Amino acid sequence: MWMKMVDNSVPVMKSSVMKVSSAHALSAAKLRMLKKLRCTLRYEKRAWASGSRLVAGVDEVGRGSLFGCVVAAAVILDPAYRLRGLRDSKLLPAERREVLAERIREHAVAWAVAAVDAARIDQVNIYQASRLAMREAVMLLAPAADHLLVDALRLDCEQHQVPIIHGDALSASIAAASILAKVERDRIMCEWDAVFPAYGLASHKGYSTPRHLAALREFGPTPLHRQSFAPVWQNPVPQEVFGFMDDDVVLEETVAG
Repeated sequence: MWMKMVDNSVPVMKSSVMKVSSAHALSAAKLRMLKKLRCTLRYEKRAWASGSRLVAGVDEVGRGSLFGCVVAAAVILDPAYRLRGLRDSKLLPAERREVLAERIREHAVAWAVAAVDAARIDQVNIYQASRLAMREAVMLLAPAADHLLVDALRLDCEQHQVPIIHGDALSASIAAASILAKVERDRIMCEWDAVFPAYGLASHKGYSTPRHLAALREFGPTPLHRQSFAPVWQNPVPQEVFGFMDDDVVLEETVAG
């Protein structure tokens, strides 16, 4: 993650380069690990066996982006219909995500998408904003879910829930939610690209790619950039960033490439 530099800061630059290289190496390793995981219905089957009937997978997209909203989705898959090809949205090319999103919307028992905008993210922090978006997506489901499978987080919902680390790579329902959230957020970013063409939002979806950072240095942030995120927050002192932000950048760039 690049930070705004101060004058005479060569040691800081070297440190930043080393940090970015290390983070990218770790994220590349994470991507290789995710590709090895099998996305199945085993978590859903456990929930069905326990008596639950409307099992929803819940996930979010856009936590590490510097621009715009974080988007979440909730999906209740039909036990009688097998949707093949579901996996973590980050591991799928855009064309495949679009095809799967259409099948999910057509065959799911219920699905819903919700978003929390950049202003709210700056108010409550990205972690809480992600939880809010996920909870809103769950609340919009009709029929309502009676069991939640959530990617890594625990939500303020009354339903029984199971947080699953790397859930979007392990649970078919969470993977379906990941795909819907990703497709929706990508669509939003493409719409904003027409409003702010200098930033290249359609290509990097708001993540901290070299092109995006160069545009921020040249033009400054738009009103929809997350002002609480480095390097958007214009402070001469380098700001700490969350590790998942570097992860998201590498995963986006790897899949796009």
